Amino acid sequence: MKKISKKAEEMTVKELASYIDYSVLKPEFTEEQIIELTKDGVKLGCATICINPGYIELCTPYVEGTETGLCPVTDFPFGTSSTESKTAQVEIAAGYDTVTEIDVVANFGLIRSGEYEKVTADLKACADTAHKYGKELKVIFETDALTEEQIKKTCRCCMEAGADFVKTSTGFLTGYELRGAAPDVIQLMMDEVGEKCKIKGSGCIRTREHFLQLIDMGIDRMGVGYKSVPVVLGLES
Repeated sequence: MKKISKKAEEMTVKELASYIDYSVLKPEFTEEQIIELTKDGVKLGCATICINPGYIELCTPYVEGTETGLCPVTDFPFGTSSTESKTAQVEIAAGYDTVTEIDVVANFGLIRSGEYEKVTADLKACADTAHKYGKELKVIFETDALTEEQIKKTCRCCMEAGADFVKTSTGFLTGYELRGAAPDVIQLMMDEVGEKCKIKGSGCIRTREHFLQLIDMGIDRMGVGYKSVPVVLGLES
């Protein structure tokens, strides 16, 4: 949990943008769209651009020499590949200098099955692979598909696995009530991990009020879609 020295409403646009992982993940995006959105995120000073792993080389020239890194999202959006497949994806992504962090989707079917030892082993293999290259790993829970107890237990899995961040949602879940980075869910995760993991909220962050509230709570990072970025930064209503 980040310790903040001033209220979010007093921060500059650049300070606020440093909390954002700019989401460029829709599978229908063309290469031209991905490049333009990456350039926009870099211009604003976002922490990272979240992309699908196949576009690392495409986006690399636009983040090189900037304060913005690439954050490939591996095993997205289901998290159901084998551990060997997940670690291979992490290893490939981590080998790029422009990649600063890597997201991975936890197997939330295993979480719902109560197979927490398997979940921990899967995530530890991913975290160990990322750390071998000096990259941080964020673990996506898909919290809207989980109970509070399952969220707490998955937080413990992440701590045991050595993950750097715990994260709420992919933004691609269907068939559930979508709450994403609701303040009560973020607080639940904060209470569970304490200082052992950083917190990333994602999903349903579409208003400036919500964005600023999460910063004041002490959140470390937020995944925000391209349409919502200018809104949360106060650049347009």
